[in-house]
Amino acid sequence: MANKKPIGRPTKYTQTLADEICEGITLGSSIRTVCKPEHMPSIKTFYTWLRTHDEFLKQYTRACEERTEAMSEDILDIADDGGNDWMHIHRGDYEGWQLNGEALQRSRLRVDTRKWLMAKMKPKKYGDKIDMTTNGKDLPTPILGGLTKKDAVQRDDSTS
Repeated sequence: MANKKPIGRPTKYTQTLADEICEGITLGSSIRTVCKPEHMPSIKTFYTWLRTHDEFLKQYTRACEERTEAMSEDILDIADDGGNDWMHIHRGDYEGWQLNGEALQRSRLRVDTRKWLMAKMKPKKYGDKIDMTTNGKDLPTPILGGLTKKDAVQRDDSTS
């Protein structure tokens, strides 16, 4: 009876499991995907470990930062893979190729989702940039043009 295999998912934290979890995250997988196999902890246990193990929290944070780089690689792979862009069809006497709109839309969704997540996870690197130029030239003066509050009030009075 002492050699009986434990039933259920692991609940005891080990560095080996922590490393495996963080490796999956670094490679671009979600926590839900990483924790799906039976030998992995449940998602609830995963979050408990984050709260109770400072080193695991640091390791996880680093893995999340690295995941954005994996997502950028995914975008390249998705964009370059045209394998399902066309499908061979048979309709009555017609046999030929047709654009696979569903596959193209799915690829677009996959790329856009990764881009959105990357912008949220690493906004300085992947977020939207605010263009502070007009027709390619820098704005000549600040919007208020250096006016003080007193100047602005006087202008309001003169326009009445």
